[in-house]
Amino acid sequence: MKRGFFITGTDTGVGKTLIASALVYHFAQSGQRAVGLKPVAAGCAWRDGEWLSEDSAQLHAASNVALSLQTVTPYAFEPPLAPHIAAAMVGQRIDIPPILAAFEQAAAVADVVIVEGVGGFRVPLNETEDTADLAAQLALPVILVVAMRLGCLNHALLTAEAIASRGLKLAGWIANATDPQMAALPENVQALKQRIAAPCLGVVPWDEEADFVRVATALRNQGLGDL
Repeated sequence: MKRGFFITGTDTGVGKTLIASALVYHFAQSGQRAVGLKPVAAGCAWRDGEWLSEDSAQLHAASNVALSLQTVTPYAFEPPLAPHIAAAMVGQRIDIPPILAAFEQAAAVADVVIVEGVGGFRVPLNETEDTADLAAQLALPVILVVAMRLGCLNHALLTAEAIASRGLKLAGWIANATDPQMAALPENVQALKQRIAAPCLGVVPWDEEADFVRVATALRNQGLGDL
């Protein structure tokens, strides 16, 4: 494998899958073998004999490398809950080694592997480990998706601190305009640029019908090619 990134966010519902899929698509369009993984997913639907996450399906659509659903998402649960709770409700436990194995399978056939986390950076996976532990064991550069809404400054700065505390490289952050009514958006973006010691890879404007192709184009026009 040549490259890889771990995608985290300031919270759940911040657009991680949209951004992760856009990154996969960007690298695929640049002529590289690119694939996205969603190792842990909750709120899945039963289709064709297995649990399918809409997030996993979107990452698959953006990828140009074919992997089994089990490799893309080793842990898929029906309850739309925090992953460790969803796992316990169905009698399972999330362990990191199977996720690392899935990553190695993907890395063996791809030039770029994008791994999307679940929820925010410190979401529990089991009794003792959380998403930050997974990121640390993968040891990939991290890209932070910041949901631009009231409270985002505190959430973004705390998450950036948490990433640094694990000894991980913050490769950059992306501002995702999730609130169409947010006041002073440019000023908030500027405040984060002044305080986060990593480049802003782009600002994704509010778009009710946003898809990963459109987002990839928008980010590429803002210098995403520097990654």
